[in-house]
Amino acid sequence: MKMIEPEQLIDVLTWRYATKQFDPGRKIPAEIWEALEDALVLSPSSYGLQPWQFYVVTDPAVKAALRPHSWDQSQVTDCSHHVVFAIRTTLEADFVEKYIARIAEVRGVETSAMDFLKGMITADILEGPRSKIVQEWATRQAYIALGNFMISAALLGVDTCPMEGFDPAKYDEILGLPAKGYKAVVACPAGYRAATDKYASLPKVRFDKSDLIQHI
Repeated sequence: MKMIEPEQLIDVLTWRYATKQFDPGRKIPAEIWEALEDALVLSPSSYGLQPWQFYVVTDPAVKAALRPHSWDQSQVTDCSHHVVFAIRTTLEADFVEKYIARIAEVRGVETSAMDFLKGMITADILEGPRSKIVQEWATRQAYIALGNFMISAALLGVDTCPMEGFDPAKYDEILGLPAKGYKAVVACPAGYRAATDKYASLPKVRFDKSDLIQHI
């Protein structure tokens, strides 16, 4: 596998920004979007448990319905794909069983070979202290997927804008998430920046590396 050079990575990260204006006339090509969906699926999570679903909104009518509940941000309607990151509202034993069965299927092993992992997940997420804050835990996992999605998009020349500025309850209602056992926690429009977006050319403002990184 050919890896990119370090300077290429920094160039991409410098190019990326939270896009304020998308070009509504540009859509993400199908093959690029397919890769980005694969990137979402490949996102890491604690135990590999994937306590999420990703709702990809491209229907203009649904985008229009979401926009008033997104602080009227134009990115929601002007982007190519609006991704809503949703977490499971509960984590039950049957979901863990489903995950264990999937491991056995993919890796060609008996489910009994996963007994140790199953026990760890059960003791921690289902029965341990984190079982009391499982939605908070799942939300943190969703943000890992968000970061993975944004960097993957940037590497493919696709712009994004991470978005907490929306009413999750209204998103849940419009997308019908409660009946599916999910709730929205963060969103991310994706597409291509408009030529008129002045923020695209502004230099990034970050603290000096010495302020943020300490070697011990």
